[in-house]
Amino acid sequence: MLLHASCAAREGEAVLLLGPPGSGKSDLLLRLLGLGWGLVADDQVLLSAEGGRLRAAAPEPLSGMIEVRGIGILAGRAAAGPLPLALALRLVPRAAVPRLPEPRRFSALGLSVPEVALHAADASAPLKAALALDLALGRARLAAGAFAA
Repeated sequence: MLLHASCAAREGEAVLLLGPPGSGKSDLLLRLLGLGWGLVADDQVLLSAEGGRLRAAAPEPLSGMIEVRGIGILAGRAAAGPLPLALALRLVPRAAVPRLPEPRRFSALGLSVPEVALHAADASAPLKAALALDLALGRARLAAGAFAA
């Protein structure tokens, strides 16, 4: 399944960045890469189902490429994948980010992962992405919100 999305990974777990063109997918991806995350895919993500989990990879022609608005398309970066998908981040306008969200899921190919809404341009977006990944993997816990039990 091919999606218009971007994808980064940390410690072997992939995070899908979803949103319409101009929502900040590539920009957030670039900031995550600057913090040591790995590139999986930019602009298009190939999802597959394997072993009861969604897996994410770049389509071969785009592997190792990332678009940097105002600079161009960078090539030759190492791309990880396919990697298990642990989380989907839905990039939305700031006003659409709920203060205390209810749990949501992103579904594809009959499987699902937790989904969280973020505003990509917020300075805290990369830190929120890391926290959401830790919560999705059970490395942290919330009393209420998107990952509350």
